[in-house]
Amino acid sequence: MKRTQALFSTFAAISIAIPATAEVKLPQIFGSHMVLQRDAALHIWGTAEVGEKVSVQIAGRKANTMAGDDGSWSVDLPSMKTDGRTHKLTVKGKNEIVLENILVGDVWIGSGQSNMEWQLRSTEKSNEFIAAADHPRIRLFHIPKKTTKEPANDVNAAWKPCTPANVPTFSAALYHFGRIIEADQNIPIGLINSSWGGSPIEPWIVTATGSGEMYNGMIAPITDFPVTGSIWYQGETNVINKNGLAYTGKMKDLIEGWRSVFDNKGMPFYFVQIAPWDNGGYAAGQLPALWEAQTATLKLPNTGMAVITDIVHNLKDIHPQNKHDVGDRLARWALAKHYKKKEVVYSGPIYKAMRVEKNRIRIAFAHLGGGLRTRDGGELNEFTIAGADGNFVDAQAKIDGKFVVVQSDEVPSPTQVRFGWHRVAQPNLINAAGLPASPFQTENWTGGTGE
Repeated sequence: MKRTQALFSTFAAISIAIPATAEVKLPQIFGSHMVLQRDAALHIWGTAEVGEKVSVQIAGRKANTMAGDDGSWSVDLPSMKTDGRTHKLTVKGKNEIVLENILVGDVWIGSGQSNMEWQLRSTEKSNEFIAAADHPRIRLFHIPKKTTKEPANDVNAAWKPCTPANVPTFSAALYHFGRIIEADQNIPIGLINSSWGGSPIEPWIVTATGSGEMYNGMIAPITDFPVTGSIWYQGETNVINKNGLAYTGKMKDLIEGWRSVFDNKGMPFYFVQIAPWDNGGYAAGQLPALWEAQTATLKLPNTGMAVITDIVHNLKDIHPQNKHDVGDRLARWALAKHYKKKEVVYSGPIYKAMRVEKNRIRIAFAHLGGGLRTRDGGELNEFTIAGADGNFVDAQAKIDGKFVVVQSDEVPSPTQVRFGWHRVAQPNLINAAGLPASPFQTENWTGGTGE
C-alpha cells in the first residue's frame, strides 16, 4: 500500500510483505459489481508468482507489468468517466481473473461507531425503505470488524448490488446518504461501510507517527482505491471518556490523516453532530463540550456537520432510529459543497457572533436558509443568559429578522448566552428549510460555521 507506506516514511522499518503465490490474485476491494471512482487514475494491484508477467485490461485501457521479488505487482491505467455502461476487468497471468458488472461513478466511505454501523432493518420505516431499495447503480461493500497491529493488506468483503435482499444489514445512514446522492446526481454510487459499534475515535486515526488498530485492519487495505469522500458518525464513546474540547484535535488528526493516505488533500469529510442522550453515562457538561469540538471541526476545509437534535424520539436510546434524515442532512452538505448545487440549503443555523445591547444580547447566525423559525410555531426555547457572575437563568428569546435577541429581567447586565447547552437539549430554533440550529455557548467559543 504505497500511500500508507509513504505516510510511515519516518519509520521505514515497518514493511508490509506480500507472500509470493503461484497464481494472480486481486485484493477483495476489487470485485464484480464494484464501482470505480470516476476521473481518478485506476490503480490496480495484487500478487502473483515472483517474476510472473501480468496484464490488466478494462474499457480499452491496457497495462502490462511483472510481479516483483515479494510477489506484488501494480499498474496505473487512465481514468474513466461515468458513461452509464457496465464494464469488465480482466487480469491475466498464468491464470485469468474476470470481474463483471463494474460501474464508474463516485465512491463514498461511511465510518464511525454504532450509529454508523446501525443496520437499515433496525430503523424507522425500515420495511418501506427496504422494499424500495432496488437501485442497480448503487453498490455496497461492508468491511467486517478487524484490528491489526500493522496496516493490513486486505479485507474479507465483497461488492454487492443494492437490492431489497442485500440492503437490510447495511449501514442505514450510509445507505440513505448514497440513495439521495445517486438519485440527485444520476450517477453510480459505491458505498463502503467500515464501522465498529462502541469504538472511540483514536483507533481510526493514522498520523506520521503511528496508526490505530481499526484503521490498520479496516481502512489501510483500501487506501489505494480512489474514493470521493467520507461520512462519519462517531463521538458517543469519547463523551463517555470525557474528552470534551480535546475531540477537536482528534478530528483534525483523523481527517488530515485519511486525506493523506488516500492521496486526496481536499477529500470531503462530512460528519454527524451526535444526538442528545438522557443517561448517566454522560457526565455533566461533556456532551455540550464535544458538540463544540465538533462544530470547531468545521474550520477545516471541505467539512460539514449534520445536526440532529430534533429527530431523537426516545432520549433514553443512544441510537436514534431515524437514520433517513441523518442521511439526508449529510447528503445536503455533499450536494451543496462537493456537487456545487447552490440551491441546496445544507445546514441549520450555526452561531456566528454576539453583541451586547444594554440589557440584552443579539445573536447572529450563519445558514439562515431563508429565515429563522420555530419548529413548533411556539416561542423560542432552550436559551439561557448570564452576567459576569456566570449564573445562567432561563431567558426570553425572540426572532428579530436575521437575529435572535435574548434577555432576562434577572440579568440586567448580560455577558453571555447558552443555547441547548445540556445533554437532553431538543431546541426548536430552525431555519426556513426546517433544519435545526446547533447548540452553542458564547464564552470563548471555538466553533466554526462551515460556510
